[in-house]
Amino acid sequence: MSARAQLESLAAGVRSGELDPFDPRWHPKVVGHEAREAAVLVLFGTLDGAPMPSDRPLMPADLDVLLLERAQTLGAHPGQVAFPGGSREPQDANLVDCALREAVEETGLDPAGVDVLAELPALGLGASGFLVTPVLAWWAAPSPVDVVDFAESARVFRTPIRDLLDPANRVTAVVQRRGATFASPAFEVSGVLVWGFTAMVLDALLEGLGWSLPWDRERKLFVSP
Repeated sequence: MSARAQLESLAAGVRSGELDPFDPRWHPKVVGHEAREAAVLVLFGTLDGAPMPSDRPLMPADLDVLLLERAQTLGAHPGQVAFPGGSREPQDANLVDCALREAVEETGLDPAGVDVLAELPALGLGASGFLVTPVLAWWAAPSPVDVVDFAESARVFRTPIRDLLDPANRVTAVVQRRGATFASPAFEVSGVLVWGFTAMVLDALLEGLGWSLPWDRERKLFVSP
């Protein structure tokens, strides 16, 4: 079964209510009226020109996901790696429109080449008060992407799924905030650390798709919030 077919199967399970790839602890118990809606685009596709030879057949070398590195000057989550996305605006008819609009604004992609597969369950971010809906999609016709506004993003890049799956690139990120300690799965790829919300979503999807490989969860890396 192709990678797209496997993603479509996962999406069908989500739409039918038979599958929730996320840890129940991530779901908000109560969503208050002040929670702000947001959406991110989790866009899988094929990476042009990726090297095919490999001594470890983790996944096809050309399968990738679109990510960006937030600008260091931002007040919220500076320098962190994220999916394209942001808060819902009045002009957004729904959360899919929100995710696509934000992706266009941040990366310059052509939304006509994006096939939306499913809205995944919304996840609450207590620290910021957002209720974030990951929008799972397939890049049927990839278009050029790059930073649109350097005040928002430091770079836009497509990370091979093979690199995310490699156990040598997996760590547990540990952050201390307001006297509490939090841990999340993390990935050291493309010269950056992917951790927090973005890494948790990726980890859950890779597990749900049955793609993950065993990795050393005791290998820890302490990060600044």
